[in-house]
Amino acid sequence: MGTPELKRYQPEIVLFAGFDPSGKNITGQLNEVISIGDSFFLFDRFPVLPNNYTIESVVECLQMVCEVPVPASITEEIILLNETHAESMFALVSEVFPGYYLPGTRLLGNYYGIFRDGQLAAIAGERLCMEGLTEISAVVTHPAYSGRRYAQQLVSLLSQQNRQAGIMPFLHTGSNNERAIAIYELLGYQKRRLIPVTKIKRSG
Repeated sequence: MGTPELKRYQPEIVLFAGFDPSGKNITGQLNEVISIGDSFFLFDRFPVLPNNYTIESVVECLQMVCEVPVPASITEEIILLNETHAESMFALVSEVFPGYYLPGTRLLGNYYGIFRDGQLAAIAGERLCMEGLTEISAVVTHPAYSGRRYAQQLVSLLSQQNRQAGIMPFLHTGSNNERAIAIYELLGYQKRRLIPVTKIKRSG
């Protein structure tokens, strides 16, 4: 949804927007796409913001890609999640990374989970999909179950599935998240580039 030069995802699915850097008067098109009170994310910095828009946060993310997955040993039962798990998925990701996952995000791809003690203990899935590329996202483990290699097994499964289908998996993590970066490197991911992820809100 949006204009030819400025578009956003449906806000109930993800809060991402993007623009054509060569477009003219992108700033003037914002009010056509963003509603009052709405926030959105850009994988970049917006060139010039009108007075009724404010930057809420900027997070430097490391983008990593996987050409040749290094399989992890799968020791847990991994379940393909569906609409019956929607509330549990949203609750888990919101507890660990609030604001980056919406109830409709699960519609973008396959999400897998590991259950322990009757609750969803870990999750990982697919978010942004383009021709030949799929983003692995929502890689989250409940704090009570950290250190058990759940996320490693989930990412490994997704990475292998995508490569077998001829699709390149990629992901994003905080540039200072050394533990996560080390795990992804063990699974065959390589550092590609740093990307500022900017959260912007329209106030009026």
